[in-house]
Amino acid sequence: MNDRYDAGHGSHGGDQYEIVGYDEYGRPVYQQVQAQQPSAQAPYDPYAAQRYGYGAYPTGHQPQAPAHDPYGHQQYAVPAQNPGNQPAADPYGTYGTGAHTPAYDPAAYDPYGQAATSGQQPRVAEQTAHIPHQAGPADDDTGAWQRQEQEAGDYRTEQFAFVEEPDGDSEDVIDWLKFTENRTERREEARRRARSRLIAVVVVLALVAAGGVGWLWYAGKLPGLSSSKTKSGGSATAVAAQKRDVIVVHLHDTKKGGTATALLVDNSTTRQGTTVLLPNNLALTDDDGTATTLAKSVDADGSSGTRDALDTVLGTDIEGTWRLDTPYLQNLVDVVGAVEVDTDTDVPDPDAKKKGGPPLVHKGTAQTLSGKMAVAYATYRAAGEAPNAQLQRFGQVMQGVLRKLSSDPQAATVTVQTLQQILDPSLTDKDLGTFLAKLADLAKGGDYKTALLPVQGDGTLSAQAANSVVKDILGGTAKSPEQGSALRVSVQNASGEKDNTGKVRVVLLNGGFTFLEGGTASTRETSQVVYADPAHKDDAAEVAKTLGLPAGSVTKGTASGNADVTVIVGRDYKPSAS
Repeated sequence: MNDRYDAGHGSHGGDQYEIVGYDEYGRPVYQQVQAQQPSAQAPYDPYAAQRYGYGAYPTGHQPQAPAHDPYGHQQYAVPAQNPGNQPAADPYGTYGTGAHTPAYDPAAYDPYGQAATSGQQPRVAEQTAHIPHQAGPADDDTGAWQRQEQEAGDYRTEQFAFVEEPDGDSEDVIDWLKFTENRTERREEARRRARSRLIAVVVVLALVAAGGVGWLWYAGKLPGLSSSKTKSGGSATAVAAQKRDVIVVHLHDTKKGGTATALLVDNSTTRQGTTVLLPNNLALTDDDGTATTLAKSVDADGSSGTRDALDTVLGTDIEGTWRLDTPYLQNLVDVVGAVEVDTDTDVPDPDAKKKGGPPLVHKGTAQTLSGKMAVAYATYRAAGEAPNAQLQRFGQVMQGVLRKLSSDPQAATVTVQTLQQILDPSLTDKDLGTFLAKLADLAKGGDYKTALLPVQGDGTLSAQAANSVVKDILGGTAKSPEQGSALRVSVQNASGEKDNTGKVRVVLLNGGFTFLEGGTASTRETSQVVYADPAHKDDAAEVAKTLGLPAGSVTKGTASGNADVTVIVGRDYKPSAS
């Protein structure tokens, strides 16, 4: 880079320049080379350019014009000597009133070191240039130069030059601004994250709520919707078309004798489980058409014959038989860990040697029953109680067992296998465990109930039984007989003669029909043969002909129970005519 004073000490307008020293930054200071004066003039002082001028001094020495600094710093000339022991110049006025206050003359400034006047300034021998922190002039007058330094005072270049020093406070301010900016950004980022998390939580909660409502609607548990759906038996699906799984369980009391029978029903369409209690006096028909009761059928016909007879009367499709003896019931309750039952009476200990001791089972709400207590309660019937009282206690224990049984099919199967019970060939332990697990799930969810099949005193089904239990719980309509099977005929005696029921039964059995006991009805004059399905119209006419009734007695209506044809025997019936 070219310096305006460089170029090989070149000349500007014919003037010559030479280096007279260096400033505090190491930059050279130039001074114009004066023309050679007569030998009588004072010798050249190279340091005179940096002295400071203070106006007129008593010594009479002429102040030198300031030398030019290429960076804009002004160099000043100061008196080289102070004869007469005058006080040295003080730029801060420490020596008095201001007689020696420095005065800067702009006219004396020349960038090339020339004086303001047109004439050339003579070189003063007594003045020397002073560069701070540098050695003095290399001449023999070293002692004089040192005296001048002491008399002029201890001046420092930084007192007169504008030095740009780094400010530590500025760095602190910058750091504080950066910290403030970063903290603000972190706060904004935290707010954005909080908003994002809040939105995510709201979305998740909305999805969970929607899924829960959907599941409740699908399961039929949504208030206001599930009740109507359940009570109507599922408007979208006909009662007869609903899918049901049914097994029959027979409780055998190995100590006192006797049995108790119930149907376990799993309606997978409406997700409803039910225990249907069957009274022992329910009238059934044997394979040969002979009338019998449920209790007698269990003892005589075994599981297969009883299951078929129940299918005939109730129109069900029982899939298997579970024979549960009282010792196995005790083990089952102990395996599931006791049951809770709302007992309706005190039950004495059957193993007590003396009567009048404390009861084994106390009457109360949510009574915890062990295996032994559960068996005693399920088989207990007090003196003078109806047979159905004991049957209902058995139903309570069964529902309590289902509430404690595992809802996992595999775990329920293991529980069944733990009993080491020999099951009926129609039902394997895996099938039984899977079926019971489904019922257990319904029982724990509150979708399980116990219903008693209404049976009249003579063992026949009433109209209430046909509508509330047989229709709504077990299927609603009679099971269509298989091709080639006998027509089922229900007989209701309305003639006022009890013997007429037996006489009609014999006639129908001899005619190849299946006889169903329909009980008694209000007395009426004329007999009637009723069919519900138009496909049984001809069958109804054949029944009327067999009984000796006129063809006009055949009419379309509602058949009772699960019979194909219902015969109402009136006063006009003449047994001899058949």
